[in-house]
Amino acid sequence: MSKTKGVVIGVNGNMATIEVDGAVAMNEVGYIVLPESKTRLKSEIIRIRGNQCQMQVFESTRDVANGNEVEFTGELLVAELGPGLLGQIYDGLQNPLPQLAEEAGYFLQRGIYLQPLDITRKWDFTASVKAGDTVSGGDYIGSVPENSFDHKIMIPFNMTGTYTVKSIKENGSFTIRETIAEITDERGESYPLTLSFYWPVKRAIDCYSEKMKPTEPMITKIRIIDTFLPVSKGGTFCTPGPFGAGKTVLQQQMSRNSDVDVVIIAACGERAGEVVETLKEFPELIDPKTGRSLMERTIIICNTSSMPVASREASVYTAVTLAEYYRQMGLDVLMLADSTSRWAQAMREMSGRLEEIPGEEAFPAYLESTIAGFYERAGAVRLKNGKMGTVTIGGSVSPAGGNFEEPVTQATLKVVGNFLGLSRERSDARKYPAIHPIDSWSKYIGVIDPKAVAFARKVLFRGIEVEQMMKVVGEEGTSEDDYLLYLKGEFFDAVYLQQNGFDPADASVTPERQAHVFTYVMDVLARGMKFTDKTEARNKFNVLRMKFLDWNGTMWQTPEFQKMEKEVDTMIKEMADGSYLAGSEFLKRGN
Repeated sequence: MSKTKGVVIGVNGNMATIEVDGAVAMNEVGYIVLPESKTRLKSEIIRIRGNQCQMQVFESTRDVANGNEVEFTGELLVAELGPGLLGQIYDGLQNPLPQLAEEAGYFLQRGIYLQPLDITRKWDFTASVKAGDTVSGGDYIGSVPENSFDHKIMIPFNMTGTYTVKSIKENGSFTIRETIAEITDERGESYPLTLSFYWPVKRAIDCYSEKMKPTEPMITKIRIIDTFLPVSKGGTFCTPGPFGAGKTVLQQQMSRNSDVDVVIIAACGERAGEVVETLKEFPELIDPKTGRSLMERTIIICNTSSMPVASREASVYTAVTLAEYYRQMGLDVLMLADSTSRWAQAMREMSGRLEEIPGEEAFPAYLESTIAGFYERAGAVRLKNGKMGTVTIGGSVSPAGGNFEEPVTQATLKVVGNFLGLSRERSDARKYPAIHPIDSWSKYIGVIDPKAVAFARKVLFRGIEVEQMMKVVGEEGTSEDDYLLYLKGEFFDAVYLQQNGFDPADASVTPERQAHVFTYVMDVLARGMKFTDKTEARNKFNVLRMKFLDWNGTMWQTPEFQKMEKEVDTMIKEMADGSYLAGSEFLKRGN
C-alpha cells in the first residue's frame, strides 16, 4: 500500500476528483473509503493535474461525498495469472462471479473483492529446471495439469535480465501461494516464485522472440468464413451488424467449433439476457476436441450493460491479458469481445466527464488509437523456446441502425484483417449466418483455392445484380443467360453460404468436407446449362437445391452421404450442356 493519501473533492457520475498529498501514477489503483460502512470502492487514475487526479470508479458512486478518504496502492490494475483460470466466470476486475454471488446474494454488493484463483487448492507440480540453471522472464520452470492442458509455470514476465535457479521444490502438491522455487539475479539478490503472479492488464505481454505474420487459417467449421472470408490464427476480425442480426450467436458458434485450444469471451457491456444464455449453455456443451465440457477450456469475463461503465474497459483488458498468458504456453487462443461499441460508449461517457475536446459523434479523439492498441495485442508469436503461440481477436460491433459509417466501426475496420459484416436484409430473410458475402472481406488465405473463390464471388455478384434488375423489369424482361446467373447465385447462397446451426451434420463442417462439396458447387457455377424455358430452369434448380440441402444434412463419408453425392452428381450432369463459362476452365472438377 502506498503512503500517498487523498480526499474526494468532487464526483461526476462514476468519476471522482481527488486531491492527493504525494506522488501518484497514471493507471494506479486506489480505494475510496466510505466512512459509515468502511466500504472500499476500487478506482483507477485516468488523469493527473498538479495535486489533483481524476479516477474512474469501478462501482456505483452512491454515497461518495466530499472529504471521503482515498487510499492508493502504488500498483496498476493487474490480473492474477496462474493455474485455475480455465472454466472461471469473472467480472471485469477478475472477481469470480459464482463465489461473489454466494457471498453477496442475488444483488452484488459494492466493495467486495475476492481472490481470482483458489488459494486452498493444491496443484501437482512437476519441475522442468534444476538448481544452477539460467532463466529469464517467461521461461518455463515446471508445469501442473489443468483440465486437459499442461499448464506451464513461468518466470514472471516483468523479471527482465538473467537469473540463476537457487532452489526448486521437488515434484509435489502446492497451493498457488506456496514458494516452489527461488532465483537470484546477478547481484545475488533472491526472489521467491509461486505458481501464480500478477501482470498489469494494460501492458501487452511481450516475452517472445518474434511476432510473425498470421498465415495458418483458423478453422471455424463455418463454410462462409472458412471458404469465403477466412480468419487466420493470430489475426483479427470484426463482426459489425444491427441489433438482432446474429452477432452473439455467430460468436458462440465460433467459440464452440474453432480450431483453437482456449476460448476467452469478454462480454463487455452486452445485454444481461444474452450473457445468461452463454453462462447456461457453455457448461452443458460437449467439446468435440476433448469429449468433455466446453467450459473446461473457456474463460468468461462478464460485464453486462447494467454494470458500471468503467468495468467495461477493465473487462476488455483483463480478457486480452489472459489470452496473452495462454499464448505464452504455446497455445492457440481465441478471444471474443461482445460488444466493443459499448466499450467505446463507456469511453465517450468518461471523456465527456473529463471535459475533453470531443471527436466525431462525441467519441474521444483517441478512439482510433485505443481500438488499434487493443487489436494489436493479437498475433502469432515465436516464443523463446521455439514454440508458436497465437491470439486471435474478434470483436463484435453494434452500430446504431446498422450504420457501418459510424466512428467505432470505421476505427475497427482500419486495423482488423477480416470484416464479417452482418446484414439486416439477410437476417430478416432468415439467411444465417447473416454475413453479407459481397460487402464483407478478408485479407487472409483460407482452405479453398483463391482462384475458385474469386470465380464464385463473381458469379454471386452478377446474380445479385440480376436480382436487383429483376425487381425493376421483372422476370419476363430478363434474358435467359442473366436469369441462369441469378439462379446460380441463389443456389450457391442457399446450399453453401447458409448453414443450419441446429443440424448435427451441418452445424460444423470440416475443411475436408467443405473442399469436397465445394467442387460440386463450383461444377454447377462453372458449367453451361440449357433449358427449354425459365420455368424449367427454376424447377430444376429448386430440385437440385433440395438435394444439396439433404446432402448437407448427412454425416460425412457415411453410405447415405455417398448415395446423396451420386444423386447430386447425376443431376448436375443432366442439367449441363457440356460447355463452361468463360474463365472457368481451371475449375473443372477432376483437374
